[in-house]
Formats: sequence, C-alpha cells, structure tokens
Amino acid sequence: MTLLRDRDLARAFDHASYTYDRLTALSPGYRTDLLRSARRLRLPRGGAGLHLLDLGCGTGASTRALLRAAPRARITAVDASSGMLRRARAKPWPAHVSFRHLTAEEVATAGKGPYDAVFAAYLFRNVTDPDGVLAAVRSLLRPGGRLAVHEYSLSGSAAHRALWTAVCRGVIVPVGTLGGNRALYHHLWRSVLDFDEAPDFADRLENAGFTGVRAVPVAGWQTGIVHTFLARNGSATTAEDGR
Repeated sequence: MTLLRDRDLARAFDHASYTYDRLTALSPGYRTDLLRSARRLRLPRGGAGLHLLDLGCGTGASTRALLRAAPRARITAVDASSGMLRRARAKPWPAHVSFRHLTAEEVATAGKGPYDAVFAAYLFRNVTDPDGVLAAVRSLLRPGGRLAVHEYSLSGSAAHRALWTAVCRGVIVPVGTLGGNRALYHHLWRSVLDFDEAPDFADRLENAGFTGVRAVPVAGWQTGIVHTFLARNGSATTAEDGR
C-alpha cells in the first residue's frame, strides 16, 4: 500500500475525524507529550503579546497544548482537513484562538504572519515537500522566532523500528481497521518508517536556515520513536528570549 498524500490524505483525515479523539486517547501520554513539547518553546510572560501558529492542528489537541503553554498568546491554528477542523472548532475556545482551513503549503501566502513561534505536531511526515514547508515556516517567523516540531522520527536504532512495527501491527492498524480507517493507520505506520530519522530531520532544519537545532526524545514507550525538534529563525533577541 502506498502512502497517502495531499488531497487523499486530507480526505482520509476527514473520514477519521469522527473517531480520532477516542483513538488518540488510547495512546498513553499522547496529550502530555504534546504539552511538554509546546512548553519547550519556553515562551515568555505566558505568551502575552505574542502571535503563535499551530500548523496542522487536527482536532485541536496540539492547539490545546499550545494554549496551556502560552495562555495569553493569540493563536492561529490551521489544518488541511475540513473534518478535523470541524471537530476542533466544536470545542470551547477563548476568543484569542482561531482556526483556518489551509494546507501547510498554503500558509506562506495565506498564513497572515508574522508569528513569534510555530508549533507543528505530527505534520512533516505527511507533507509532499517538507523543505518547502520549512521555507514557508521561516518566511512566517519573526527573526529569532521559535519552532517546535513534535514528530514521529525514529532514532535510527533497529530496536525502535521493530518496536514501532510491532505496536502498529498489534494495536494501531487493527484498531484503526475497526473504525473503518485502515488506510490512514497503515499510512501512519509506513510514513514513520519512511520519514527522516531524528539526526536527518535535525540536519534538514539546519539546511533550511534554522539555528540552535536540538532533538529531544519524548518520555515513555515512545522514546526513540517520537522527538521534539527545537529551532530558531536566526539568533534570538534579548526581549524575546525572556531568560
């Protein structure tokens, strides 16, 4: 089975949106890990006066994490799937959180930046041109702006690849099949195996012009499978750094 891309992937997420929150709730630490990654942006003053972008917000779990990490920031959340956005918008949000139907590739021209920080969770495996999307993110970030990418990106260890395949074959794909979403969850399995390993994605960030790139593994069973990648658009300014 080939990987899903672009409109086919968006349609698959539309279909899966009805059960997506219930399925992710079965994953130990799913929301905790998102919050930890959002907090690693280390945004000053609770985000007061800052404008943040949640790129690939899905049903809003990453948006909620970003809001908890920076409760005073203005947040714009975007996603390519209208079904996922519908679920996100149906949840209670403060007035300074808004949602837009955009693909990751469209944000450079329609993203209404600049932004002080960008949070992208489980996005880059799913785009056709990750380098193009990184260029778009850089164009939207203020100088010194921060990027956190929360992503399935394997460490390079054969043991971690084997563990991921075992979890997918034993749990993720069968559960997704019960929900009528086998193609999407098979895509999840294969896309992780085919995506950059953590050192390679860190190199991709540096090649895109980001500085201070770090890859931090998440805790728990996903250690070596999911990483938080942290970077900046150029050097930080004293006012933004808040340290």
